[in-house]
Amino acid sequence: MLKEAIAVGATVELAKEAACKELGVETFDDRIEFEIIEMQSKKVLGLFGGRPAKVKVTLKQNAAQTAEEFIKKIIKSMDLNDITVTTKDEDNIITIDIEGEDVGFIIGRRGETLDALQYLACLAANRVDSSYKRVVINTGDYREKREKTLESLGRRLAIKAAKTGRKSSLEPMNPYERRIIHTAVQKVNGATSWSEGENMNRHVVIGPDGKSKDYNRGGRGGRRSNYSRRGSKPKTSAPAPNPDRKPLNEGGEHGLYGRIDK
Repeated sequence: MLKEAIAVGATVELAKEAACKELGVETFDDRIEFEIIEMQSKKVLGLFGGRPAKVKVTLKQNAAQTAEEFIKKIIKSMDLNDITVTTKDEDNIITIDIEGEDVGFIIGRRGETLDALQYLACLAANRVDSSYKRVVINTGDYREKREKTLESLGRRLAIKAAKTGRKSSLEPMNPYERRIIHTAVQKVNGATSWSEGENMNRHVVIGPDGKSKDYNRGGRGGRRSNYSRRGSKPKTSAPAPNPDRKPLNEGGEHGLYGRIDK
């Protein structure tokens, strides 16, 4: 996305300064390009003819600025007031933090609106140049809280699957959230996870891992119950965490929806 200004001045340099001032940048800013439309000319005999210089200055926005401007326009169109947008660009990751009283409208149901904004901002940002930028939009630590909730859910259902031998189907999720579930499940011995469904209906299923030693101990549910000599309730314990099991890589290394090529 480009911004430009055309200005005139007694000399090319003065015209350039006037155009930069209109754009709110300095003449030495490395984001600007300038084009001389007309060179200045002197009056003949100091009386006739002559004209000022005319220069066009173009301000090239980078990916982070483009993404931020896009989000601000969306927020404005939603008639939301007192919203602050802060942007950081580090290591090819553009992080946009949105703060304010009405951020609930931006998050939406289960973060669906926030995810959509993030996806569109990523599209806008990566049209600027050939390098890929990952865009992450957060508000009120929503992403962190959501991730912890999904991790807890995945582990709880994985333990349940390992104990009972039954599977559970979760609600449809985007690739990034499915990957969080897979990661949590794969750390529980005796349980595994996979994805089913297509497009918007794709969801995670958590079930017992038939290849696991913790599951194949015998018994109807795949696990053998340990009873005390007096016939008391079975002694069960949660499967031990296994950090060495590799999670399924849904969502790739490029954020919420994966890399978006032009």
